Order: sequence, then structure tokens, then C-alpha cells
Amino acid sequence: MERQGERYDLSVPTEGEAERLDQFVARSVQGITRSAAQRLIEEGRVTVDDRVEKPSLKLRGGERVVVTVPPPAPAVPEAEEIPLVVLHEDGDVIVVHKPAGMVVHPAAGNPGGTLVNALLAHCTDLSGIGGEIRPGIVHRIDKDTSGILVVAKNDRAHESLSRQFHDHTVKRVYLALVYGSPREDKGRIEGAIGRHPTDRKKMSGTARHGKHAVTHWRVAARFTGVTLLRLRLETGRTHQIRVHMAEAGFPLVGDEVYGGAGRINNLRDPVLRKLIRELGRQALHAKTLGFVHPVTGEYLEFDTELPEDMARIIDYLERQGA
Repeated sequence: MERQGERYDLSVPTEGEAERLDQFVARSVQGITRSAAQRLIEEGRVTVDDRVEKPSLKLRGGERVVVTVPPPAPAVPEAEEIPLVVLHEDGDVIVVHKPAGMVVHPAAGNPGGTLVNALLAHCTDLSGIGGEIRPGIVHRIDKDTSGILVVAKNDRAHESLSRQFHDHTVKRVYLALVYGSPREDKGRIEGAIGRHPTDRKKMSGTARHGKHAVTHWRVAARFTGVTLLRLRLETGRTHQIRVHMAEAGFPLVGDEVYGGAGRINNLRDPVLRKLIRELGRQALHAKTLGFVHPVTGEYLEFDTELPEDMARIIDYLERQGA
């Protein structure tokens, strides 16, 4: 019987010994292994009394456990002829400029039209990565964030790039428009980021089990109501810039998930409000990427201009002389 793409509302029996959350989920949901249960819990798809917990949580009895199992993604992504902006390509790596609106990897809700689908059609020299012929995704940027990504074409490149990202030696610079005006011209934000305790679609700096995250920021330009920031990632956690800036009191323009929706009403300029609404996404662009080539050892650095939608807002602000 098909058990995926479903929601399970479970009650923990009050009798018996305490049981780990991942064991309870695996035992209670048909077709779910313990490792699969752990993944669901870590992804925030399991709540205990409306809270996201860790797999090792001991259930004492009487708790309400809700498990949401997403529909399966295709086992093998299909090649799709989707235009790509290629900044560099050789036999080991390909560097591309991902437009806003494109998902990096197929997943539930986005089975096609992704960067991986496009790469499978574009690259004719992919070799086995982990035993499969596929592009090696070593880092991601959000669907609605534009900018540069490097992708491995083989195991050797994948291992080297993954190590560089793990060691925080990759240069990653972003540009973002935020609401408000920081008092200082530059700063450093440090703290743990993990799944939001109640909203699994969000990340939070107040998560009980977060990972260390560091963002360096510098003011690039100040305008009335908004500021252009240049940000350098020391780490690369999910939604890192969006969480750090929102929790610092300067949410990204257009970011409806992390507090950027309501702030638009504080802007007095109707033209600026219209431009932001037309943006339709968080104003975040992965501008610069630098890394050591996994085979030649040469340092490579790539830079892109702001996409048209963000540039249009900044051009308007600059014309106002704000």
C-alpha cells in the first residue's frame, strides 16, 4: 500500500517503557525505516506536541506525534533542455549563474525544471559520482535567490569542493537589500541556526539544536528606508543570511518568510513600494564565488552583476539621491 505523501496523527501509549522518537515513528508508520524516520525528524516533518524535536527524544507516553511524509522525488532526475548561463566549464567543474525562481535539486513539489535537470541535458561529460551519473551538488542557494553555483562533474572534484566548503575556505559574497539602516558600517553575526521549533519551513537562531553560523556584513549604500549590504559567508547554513539579518532587525526586502512582508508599509515612496512588490522575492544575490580548482590547484574567482530586478530598485534609489 502506498504510504507516502500522507500525514499521520499518532498518540504515544501511556503504558510501557520510554521509547526514542525515531524508533516510535519507524514502528508506527508502515514502510518507514528508522533511518528514514531520522531524516523526517531532522527535516522538521515530525512534531511532538506541536514542537520539532531530535530523533533521540525519549517519549514517556501520552504525547501527540504528527508525521508528515512527503511524496517521493523521482529516483533519477530527467534531463531537460533548460537554458543555462555558464560562467566556466571544464572536465571537472561547471560554474553557472542560477536565476531567481529556479530550484537547485529535484524534490517533493519540484520534480522538474531544476538546475540539476538542466545540467543533465547540458553536460555530456559527467562521470560517476557516488556510483551514479549525475552532477555533484556541493552547495545550494534558495529558489528565490539568484547567483553563482559551482557543480562537480566527477567524484574527485566533488570530494575536493565538499572539503573546501566544509573547511570554510570558499569565498562567498552576497548582495542584499534590507529594511532599515544599521547603526554601524560593518559587523559580524554569530550564532547557531537550526529548524524553527514550531514552523518546519523556517530556520531560526533560537533553535534548540542548531549549527554554528557566521555572517560578515558591510554597508554598501544607504537609502531612505532600505540599505544595500555586502555580506560574506564564513559558514553556509540554510537561510543563513535571511535568518541573521531578520533576527538582527533588518529583514531582507521582499522576504515574506522572515519578516520582510510587513515592513514595506513603512516606506513612504509609492514607486519604491511598487518596485519591491514587482520583485516578488527576497532581494538576495550570490555575487562572488572563489575556490581552488579540484584538479589544477588554481584559485578561480567568479563575479556577476546584480540581476535586473534588484538593479532596477537600486537604480531608482540612486536617482532619487536618497
